[in-house]
Amino acid sequence: MAQITDLFITGAGSEPMQSVTEVHAVADRGLRGDRYFNGTGYYSPYDVCQITLIANEAIDEIDREFGLDLTAGEHRRNVVTEGIDVHDLLKHRFRVGDALLEGTRPRPPCAHVEQLNEQEGVARALKDGRGGICADVVESGRIGVGDSISDIEAMDKTASIIERLRSK
Repeated sequence: MAQITDLFITGAGSEPMQSVTEVHAVADRGLRGDRYFNGTGYYSPYDVCQITLIANEAIDEIDREFGLDLTAGEHRRNVVTEGIDVHDLLKHRFRVGDALLEGTRPRPPCAHVEQLNEQEGVARALKDGRGGICADVVESGRIGVGDSISDIEAMDKTASIIERLRSK
């Protein structure tokens, strides 16, 4: 079962991520109390993700391959998942806790994540699909550690449209 293992927010860009047990996702805004919700993120207003997700499996892989422990939020992502490849949520609507989200794009690492870490090589370790994804909040709701993740529907309906046209 796909679920949330950890949640992180921080009130302003460049400040350490804080572990929380639940957050409130607000439609078209992000996570209440987080830097990008507040408009104080390092990349605000130019490169904003309402919510970022990363797989716990990617964090474990980074620890094994690079010897880097990112479990305290050094990855700078909000939601840590387990049991699902977060890239499978791109261009999909999915429910996390009470909130409905839409996967929008991959979230590659940046030089800023490297600058904030005491561990060298974090940006390099987050490459190759391990950096997670961005998601928009479609419907507001509470998200908590232990909540399940349910894929609702693909947003790219091209394949189903083509199939219907061919069957006529």
